[in-house]
Amino acid sequence: MLLRSSLEKASSFLHQRVREAIFSYKTNCNFRRRSAATSAMDSSSSSSSSSSPPCKLVLCGKSSAENEIAESLKNNNTLKLPDNDAVSVLLQSEWDKPLDDGDSFRIDSFMNSLSTNRFGRFLLWSPLLTSTHDVVSHNFGELPVGAVCVADVQYKGRGRSKNVWQSPKGCLLFSFTLQMEDGRVVPLVQYVVSLAVTEAIKDICDKNGLPYVDVKIKWPNDLYLNNLKVGGILCTSTYKSKKFNISAGIGLNVDNEKPTICLNGLLRELSVVAYQFEREDILASFFNKFEIFYDLFMDQGFQSLEELYYKTWLHSGQRVIVQEKNEDQVVENVVTVQGLTSSGYLLAIGDDNQMCELHPDGNRSSA
Repeated sequence: MLLRSSLEKASSFLHQRVREAIFSYKTNCNFRRRSAATSAMDSSSSSSSSSSPPCKLVLCGKSSAENEIAESLKNNNTLKLPDNDAVSVLLQSEWDKPLDDGDSFRIDSFMNSLSTNRFGRFLLWSPLLTSTHDVVSHNFGELPVGAVCVADVQYKGRGRSKNVWQSPKGCLLFSFTLQMEDGRVVPLVQYVVSLAVTEAIKDICDKNGLPYVDVKIKWPNDLYLNNLKVGGILCTSTYKSKKFNISAGIGLNVDNEKPTICLNGLLRELSVVAYQFEREDILASFFNKFEIFYDLFMDQGFQSLEELYYKTWLHSGQRVIVQEKNEDQVVENVVTVQGLTSSGYLLAIGDDNQMCELHPDGNRSSA
C-alpha cells in the first residue's frame, strides 16, 4: 500500500528540489523552470527591459509548407504578446541584419542540422524578448504543433513565486509546443524533455570526439553539471477541445560562466580549445532526440525510457526523511528513493519495507 507523505526534510540535492517542485494534475498543470542563468543582465540589457522595446519576431520554416504558414501569420497580423506588448513580425528574408555575427541565433545552421518530421520545423526567433514561453503559450492555436520560439536574450522569463528571471546572452532559451490527449501522462512530459537535453549533449560530444560532459537531471526539472545548476525546464498545459495543449520551455547555460557554470566553461577547464558548444547544434540535436523519445513515450509509456532516465538523474538510492502526522504526533521515517511512480512522483521504500509515494509539501511555484 502506498503512503502519501509530505516531504519535510531531505538530504543534499533532493530536499531542496522536492520542496520547490510543483505538479498540477488537473486541466492546468504547471511545472517550474528557472532560466539557465539567473543573474541580472548588464546595464544596457536592464535599461532595454525597463523601456519594453517593441519585440521583433522573425519567422521561418524548414519546408515551403512551413514558410507559407509564416507568411500567413505575418500578413494576417495574427501573433500577439501578453499585456498587449508591441510585436513586429518579419520573415527571415526581411531581416536586414546579419545572422552570423556571433551573437545572433543562426537559423540556417539550426535548420540544416534538424532531421525531424514534426518538432522544431517552424521557428520564431527574436534577439530580445520578454519570454519565449509567453509567445508559444499565448499563440498556441495559431502555431503548428511542434513550433519553437528562440530568444537570444529574454528579460521576463518565468520563475517561482512570480519571480522574473533575466537571461543574458550565452544561454539557449527556447519554448516549443506539443499536444496530448491522455492527461494521466502529461506530468511525465518534463522528464522526456529533460532526458532529451542530456542525451543531445552526449550525442554532440560523441560526434565531435569531446570529453564526456555529464549533465545530470535533478528531479523533477533541473539540469546540473558538476553539482551546479546549468539549466531548467518549465512545462505548462491548458485543456481545450479534449486535448492538452502543452508549452515546454528550456533554459540552458551554454556560454555564460556566471553565476555558476556553463557547458563551454567546462570544456575550457578540460583544455578543449578546438571546439565549443553552439546553441544551434544543441537545439537541433535536442529535437532530433526528443522526437524519438516522444514517440517511444506515446507508444510504450515512460517505462521505455526509465532505465536511461535513472542513469541520468541524481537520486537513485538517496536516503531522505519523511514526516507524517499520526494523530497529534509527528513521526519521522527514513526512506530510500527507488524511482518514480506511474504518475511521476517519487517512489521510496522505508526501513520497514513499506513503500511511500512522496509528494511536494505545497510550496508551490508560479508559471
